[in-house]
Order: sequence, then structure tokens, then C-alpha cells
Amino acid sequence: MSETSSLIIGLMSGTSLDGVDGVLADFAGDSIRSIAAAFTPFPPELRSELMALQATSENELEREALAANGLALCYADCVRQLLPSSPGPVAAVAVHGQTIRHRPELGFTRQTNNPALLAELTGVDVIADFRTRDIAAGGQGAPLVPAFHEAAFGKPGTARVVVNIGGIGNISVLHGDGRVTGFDTGPGNVLMDLWIGRHLGKAYDEDGAWAASGAVYLPLLDALLDEPFFRQPAPKSTGRDLFHAGWLDAKLKDFGALAAQDVMATLTRLTAVTIADAIRGEHAAVDAVYICGGGAYNATLQREIGTALGGALVQSTAALGIAPNRVEALAFAWLGYRFLQRAPGNLPAVTGARGLRILGALYPA
Repeated sequence: MSETSSLIIGLMSGTSLDGVDGVLADFAGDSIRSIAAAFTPFPPELRSELMALQATSENELEREALAANGLALCYADCVRQLLPSSPGPVAAVAVHGQTIRHRPELGFTRQTNNPALLAELTGVDVIADFRTRDIAAGGQGAPLVPAFHEAAFGKPGTARVVVNIGGIGNISVLHGDGRVTGFDTGPGNVLMDLWIGRHLGKAYDEDGAWAASGAVYLPLLDALLDEPFFRQPAPKSTGRDLFHAGWLDAKLKDFGALAAQDVMATLTRLTAVTIADAIRGEHAAVDAVYICGGGAYNATLQREIGTALGGALVQSTAALGIAPNRVEALAFAWLGYRFLQRAPGNLPAVTGARGLRILGALYPA
């Protein structure tokens, strides 16, 4: 591990299961500078296997190990795309892994990964396994990005909300007085992606166009909102363990035949309303709401969030200088840099951990 280099590569593959986002970042002088970005899509067979591993199935241990090897190949490809852009030696690759189980109430979370293989393939030190130490300290292990959001987007005296909308949504409330709160809000894109995949064979609703063609069915929205997780106080986190096809189908069974585009419009409203409710519940007079993740590219969803917040200004994190598709990978690069500095990466006020903890584990090249 280099003691002098401030260059870190961050890799993130989230609940959308579309592939690997990578960012080469420089943290010299504790600044945050994104130098280059890359994306490696998952091969269809790997995506299918990772999706299947979200639920109990036959021969899980062997299949997960093989999937982890496949992931390492994708991660290594993303790293190789980024290395030529580096102005110097890269200190480490910080990689989140692919979440296939998240059960903090049972004391564990599982991010499939083979960081040893990734170190072997790239010749660069790898930092992985960021969530388990927070859970060991009694926390949720998620969300971890609020600490980075404060470092990257915080402005003293100004209250802001950063909303990450990947498969799952989460908020970071930057209160302006130095306090940071945040938690998972519920489905981000996960149910919308499921629904459009089932009916149109597409990976996502581009710009929210299909949702915009439908009409929200309020009785269904009420049924979707009748989920205990939404009423649960923070700290809280969630994932595909709760919000999956079976959950949605159980909610739909009492409504007979609904137009598919109307269901899509209702699922989009669900994401918007749960995010807006979570923001209002934090009682912060925010100047603006900034969206990152895939949801930042869904204009219908962005409008819905603004409407649900009574016309609040809603825009992407590009307005603050970081492209929305780079934020999460950059967050894990920052967490990797914190590990190298032996500095804590969690926020106990967010995760519920007993205290600040250094997050991650090192796999030397």
C-alpha cells in the first residue's frame, strides 16, 4: 500500500444489478476530485445468477462463490479502464461488492465479492467489506453514503438533502449545523425496473416515459404504502430481502386487471411519496433536494418528488459539481481513503452503531 498516493479507485455495483460503476478519484489535501469514470455491464448470465441469489435456492454456497469470481472479473475490467487515466500510482481499489442479503436485525449483511482475486488480477491493493464492522457495532451497516455526502456536498449554515435513488432509495439530510441524519426510504428503482422488465422486456423506464403514459391508481398506492417499513423509525435500512416480486404481487392480487402503465405510474409515485415523507419527517428547512443514482435520470420521478414536496427545488447532484452516476462509486473511493487514513467512515447517528468505526478490510496486491 502506498503511504503517499491519494489516488483511489472506487467500485460500486448496486441493487439495480446492471453492472459496475467505477471512479478514479484524488483526495489530496482531503479534497474530493473525480478524475475519470468507467462502467462495466454485467454479462446477462451473471446478472441472472446474482438476481437468483437474492433468495434462498439450491446449492447457494457454490453458486455464490462462482458468482463472486465472475464479479471480480467485471471489477478488474473496470479498474483496467481507469488505470490509464491515473496521474500516479493508485493506492487502492475500494470495492463495495454485490449485496445479496441484508439482515442487520439478525446481525449480518452479505456483499458477494472475491477481493483477493481482484487484487491478483489488478496488482493493486483492495479494500472491501465496508458494512460488517458497523453491524458488529450494533448498526444497520447502511446507509454509509451520508458521511461522504456531508464531505462532498455539505455547506455550513445551509440545509440540504441528498437523495440516492438506486434500486433502493436513501436520504442524507445535511442540516447546516454539522448534524447529518439519513436512512433508507424504501424502493427506489427496484420495483419499477421489475415491472417494466416483466411487461416490456426493458431494464428500466427511460426518463420515466412509460410511467408518464399511465395514471396513478390511488387505491393501489394506499395498499403499497401500507407497509410497516415505511412507518418504522430510523435508523433503518432495507433491500431486495423485503421489496421484491413476491411483495409486489401480494399487493396487486386484490386489484384484478390494471393497465400495466397505470401500475408503473403508481410505483413511480410510491418511490416519490416515500422519499418526500422521509424528508418531511426530518423537519429540516432545506434549500434544495439533490438527486444522485439512476433515479436522477428519470424526469417523471424527479417531477413527482418535487410535487410531493410542495414544489421544492429538485435537481441532480450535477448542480453541485458531481455527476449523479459517479456519486456512489466516489463515496466508496472516499471510504477507502478513510480506511487508509485509519479514520472512521460511519455515522452512528445514521446507522445506529455504538460509535465511530474504521470500515473495511485490506487485501494486499
